This record gives sequence, structure tokens and C-alpha cells, in this order.
Amino acid sequence: MVEGSWVGLDVHARSVVAGVLDAGSGELRTLGVPPESELTVAWLQTLPQPTHVAYEAGPTGYGLARACAQVGIACTVAAPSKIPRAPGDRVKTDRRDAERLARLLRLGELVSVRVPEPGEEAARDLVRAREDARGDLMRARDRLSKLLLRPSRSRSRASSPATAGPVM
Repeated sequence: MVEGSWVGLDVHARSVVAGVLDAGSGELRTLGVPPESELTVAWLQTLPQPTHVAYEAGPTGYGLARACAQVGIACTVAAPSKIPRAPGDRVKTDRRDAERLARLLRLGELVSVRVPEPGEEAARDLVRAREDARGDLMRARDRLSKLLLRPSRSRSRASSPATAGPVM
């Protein structure tokens, strides 16, 4: 049996919650860790080795996975849609998510996603931002056109005083 630590991280922009499963003792503990990748990796290096880490892919990107790889820590970026969940389990907290990730990582039940190169990630972010802006523009145009269809606002019914005459 491999000793070491199995860590599930619930990563957000301003906070990171870690669920740490110690393979030797079986103890599971939860604590907050620094949200900056470098500080998180430094903390991970203090745990009993080898350390295995997992977090869900999301808007925070892949910087943490790259930082872990640079120092030799095995990091799995899990596909959120592929994480097993019990049918009645609807309560989501950072602590429970971190602990679940640590347990599933230990069992080998996580499906990982490919970590893109920094340039590829930047290009993806730019394309997604453009698509979001275009979608926002289309929704705004649609709302405006629907507003103009209302009888009190319709261009076809509105007439200027200069052209107004008797209705026949």
C-alpha cells in the first residue's frame, strides 16, 4: 500500500479548501489553504509524500496543475460532469466537495481532463469571451426588438404629426 497524502481541493478565486486523506492513518481532515498557486504548492510539499492532488476543472484555470507538475506532485484536474454523486446528495459545501474529491482520488474514480498549454488556455479564454460578448449583444438586440413590437411602441403605428391625417 502506498503511503502518502491524497488531497482534494475545492478551488475558488479567493479561497481554497483542502480535504486531506492520510494514507498511513486513514485520517481525513479539512482546512483552508492559501488561494495563490505557489503558496498552495508550498503547503502541499509539507504533507507526507508522495502527495496526490485533485481539483475540479473550472474558471480558475490550470495554473495550479502546472505548478504542481513543476515540483513533481501528481495532480488530477477532474471533469466536473464525471464526478460520481449520490442521487439524493444535493448539499454542496466546500468542505464536503474537498473531502469527496480526496476519497474519489484515493479510489481512482476521477476522470481527468487534459491540461492545456498556457498559450492554448489563453486562446480558449479569448474565444469564449468573444462568444459571450456576441451572445450578450444578440440577447440585447432581441429584447429591444421585442420591446418595439409592443403596440404603444411600434414604428408602424406611430406617425409623425406632419403626416397625420384623417383615418379612412
